[in-house]
Amino acid sequence: MAHIDSDLTILALDTCTESCSAALLHNQDLHCRSANAPREHSQRLLPMVDEVLKEANIKIADVNLIAYGRGPGSFTGIRICTSMTQGLALGHDIPVIGISTLAAMAQMAIDADSAKQVFVAIDARMNEIYWGQFTNSGGIATLVGEEHVSTPEQVNILLDTEQTITLCGTGFDAYPDLLSNLDSTQMSDIKLPDAKAMLTLAQLGYKQGLSTPVDELAPVYLRDTVTWKKLPGRE
Repeated sequence: MAHIDSDLTILALDTCTESCSAALLHNQDLHCRSANAPREHSQRLLPMVDEVLKEANIKIADVNLIAYGRGPGSFTGIRICTSMTQGLALGHDIPVIGISTLAAMAQMAIDADSAKQVFVAIDARMNEIYWGQFTNSGGIATLVGEEHVSTPEQVNILLDTEQTITLCGTGFDAYPDLLSNLDSTQMSDIKLPDAKAMLTLAQLGYKQGLSTPVDELAPVYLRDTVTWKKLPGRE
């Protein structure tokens, strides 16, 4: 995790994909829990939160900021994450900050491999992917352009194709030919986001004044919920 000097105690939560995770930064010590648990997010997340708080010997009232996975991803997963964030933050007036699941994965690639450019694609089903492009700016994942939902054929590369582009996400499992026309790619083993990577982005966002009261919590679906078709094995 990129180091940013901060005395903040930050709790990060994510249930936007098949993965469910919670991470706590307290006194610069990291406490984490994660599990690949589709359809069990609502049962797994709060126990994870309890575990990391107990491990750090603090209570939820001691948390200064809650970072939540705001999407894109599973509609049900995003709703679970936002509703649990609301429940935890409201009682203690804790500010919140939404973190992109795509940015979190790009941050994971930067933290793990010092990736300079990262293309993240999550399988959105219905022949579409959620995708975003990121550069490494001083150890921080920085979005290039916008986040998108589209068919694989509609992807538009804005990164420097003469330099190595690290590829992350389930989108490359679903569509193996995605970006196969590029010579300068490196496949990462990062498939899903983890709340731990959100801590770095949350610290930076807080310093930039991007945290908000919990009543301004804003999930990002990218795809119109009306068009969502629930598929087997997917929340």
